[in-house]
Amino acid sequence: MTKDTILEVQKQFEEALAGAKDKLSLEEVKNTFLGRKGKVAGLFSLMGEIPPEARKEVGKMLNELKIDLQAQLDKKISEFSTDKTEKKWVDYTLPGYSMPQGSRHPLTQAVDDMLSIFHRLGFDIAYGPEVETDWFNFESLNFPPDHPARDMQDTFYTEGGGVLRTHTSPVQTRYMSKHQPPIRIVAPGRVFRNEAISARSYCLFHQIEGLYVDKDITFADLKGTIELFCRMYYGKDVKIKFRTSFFPFTEPSAEIDVSCFLCKGKGCRVCKHTGWLEIMGCGMVDPNVLKAVNIDPEIYSGFAFGLGVERMVMMRLGINDIRILFENDVEFLRQF
Repeated sequence: MTKDTILEVQKQFEEALAGAKDKLSLEEVKNTFLGRKGKVAGLFSLMGEIPPEARKEVGKMLNELKIDLQAQLDKKISEFSTDKTEKKWVDYTLPGYSMPQGSRHPLTQAVDDMLSIFHRLGFDIAYGPEVETDWFNFESLNFPPDHPARDMQDTFYTEGGGVLRTHTSPVQTRYMSKHQPPIRIVAPGRVFRNEAISARSYCLFHQIEGLYVDKDITFADLKGTIELFCRMYYGKDVKIKFRTSFFPFTEPSAEIDVSCFLCKGKGCRVCKHTGWLEIMGCGMVDPNVLKAVNIDPEIYSGFAFGLGVERMVMMRLGINDIRILFENDVEFLRQF
């Protein structure tokens, strides 16, 4: 292989390139000269026959040849791609393509609707961190040291000694530790539980926590607030039922049921044929919780409530598997 051989290949390439009239012929030129079995690759395969003292110079020439041929080929390809004869005429008076319209997630819609109602009832909105301390998540809320909720089976613990909050109740004590009564807030947000994922439970869900602390607050104020919220959210014909219950941070405590809005209390699959749907827990703030944030329980009292957004959305939409709310299934979300 000599310098004349390299120049001859370059000449052949330029002639073939000049004769290319379309993209198909350009592809043939590329394969003939720059393909894996092309003429340039064949020249490189002959490097072993070159005397050692001349290999450096010949190798340099071959590299320059390959770069030059590729540059010429790219330029020719770009000329074809901008060829005016290939441009299509466009009628700009025709209607354009319709763009798919998005919508808010049903959980987001539910939270916004509930917060709007509580805002009209005079509640402010408060937020807190999702990674909490043990004091705010448990101790300040009157959880005893041996309470089952502290176990690893229920709570996600972080390496730094924190916890992923198991409810939005820590926002109550965080807010009360910085503000004096009167206090009237709702605290929306995500919470986390170390539970097995199934059709009825998930490792994260959303809660809205409510708190009202002032002088002379009674259980009657709690009942009036909850009944008004339920009628504004579910309709004026909804029936409400309070059942006694227990929570470490409220005393007395209650669970709240509403008449099934799907079957109007007659019994269906969603309400398990009872005619009632459980929606939230509530109660009067335990004096120990007020003491933990330096609020005198002899002067002030208050009530708190907490509702699970997913449960209310599932009941309202007739959804029987909580997992579908987190799978981002477009076909499902498109319904809302």
